[in-house]
Amino acid sequence: MTDVDVAVVGGGMVGASFALALAGTGVRVLLIESVAPDSDAQPSFDERTSALGNATRRIFQGLGVWDAIAREAAPIRNIHISDAGRFGFARLRAEEQGIEAFGYAVANRAIGAALWSRLREVGGVELRVPAATESVEITSEAVHLTISGDAGIREHVTARLVVAADGAHSSVRQVAGIVAEVEDYDQVAVVANVATDQSAGDTAFERFTSAGPLALLPLRDGRFTVIWTMRPDAATRALALDETTFLQELQQRFGWRAGRFVRVGRRVSYPLKLMRAAEMVGPRTALIGNAAQTLHPVAAQGFNLGLRDAAMLAEIIAASDGDVGAPELLQRFSQWRAADRQGVIRFTDGLVRLFVDSRRPVTLLRDLGLFLFDVTPPAKRALARVSLGFAGPSPRLARGLPVR
Repeated sequence: MTDVDVAVVGGGMVGASFALALAGTGVRVLLIESVAPDSDAQPSFDERTSALGNATRRIFQGLGVWDAIAREAAPIRNIHISDAGRFGFARLRAEEQGIEAFGYAVANRAIGAALWSRLREVGGVELRVPAATESVEITSEAVHLTISGDAGIREHVTARLVVAADGAHSSVRQVAGIVAEVEDYDQVAVVANVATDQSAGDTAFERFTSAGPLALLPLRDGRFTVIWTMRPDAATRALALDETTFLQELQQRFGWRAGRFVRVGRRVSYPLKLMRAAEMVGPRTALIGNAAQTLHPVAAQGFNLGLRDAAMLAEIIAASDGDVGAPELLQRFSQWRAADRQGVIRFTDGLVRLFVDSRRPVTLLRDLGLFLFDVTPPAKRALARVSLGFAGPSPRLARGLPVR
């Protein structure tokens, strides 16, 4: 029997970050992950690229992983937003906002490698990987888990708190009886790395089309990651196109602001849905990351939001001198995260719905809004601060302070 304070189910980017935040605090933590972090089958550390905001950068600095991540990161110092086929556009420059960069584009695999390397280096967290969570039983006094390693050996774990970091289809969330609302956008994101005839530099593009947003994020090696949102049938077709035809259609849809597209890597696709749990906590249970909410990638806020969940929960647990699964502690976490969480969800969902609305009055107001945004410094400053959180308390790690 293994007895711990906190059992974390899911060792993706958010779960691993949460466990690392508690390393060295005296809290006994067990991290359970079913797929080895360096495996090609690891779903959290795949071909996707994440845009990390400045609060995320500070959290990673506090966790001791930013230097490793920064070597693979491309700074985003300029953002160009446009409405395809219309006059509306806006430009943001980090220099005008008095910051080094709006954020940093990094491959998920690089983030995962840095986190797991640090976890194994610092100690203080028991690791079970690869290990499957066979069962979870939640009582008023404790959480009982049964896990099995790759050799089939079962281990029984007792914890004061279970943290669900096991993704949008969280089994822990289901056991805890926390209902999740799902809204299907009827969109699929086709993701690939593309090269142009000029270096990507430090500019990110967001182009809104009738089928959904089309984003380009700069990569360290001068290429872009393209996140191309389209209807499911169109995505199936796009994945089957030969390279030349795919690049031609991408060029036609995006335009020439980034240069001529000349090569594309492996293409993958992901269905896009808004999932939000009715509550972030339950009896001896806390949800973080995609287990709590899964967002559309339009504003690149999903991971940043989830990491703030993890940082705040770690902070509250580290400051506790009693039962880490006590209802009052979990309620404090839920309350402190509510404003930021609700604000980001509304912002992201609102953008998706606004830019797929093709009614003429809406498109005219939308383009006027982009124009006014482009010439209004306070609006730009407000958008530049989005990645710091919408409202409510900011985690200590996000402010450059230790977790306790």
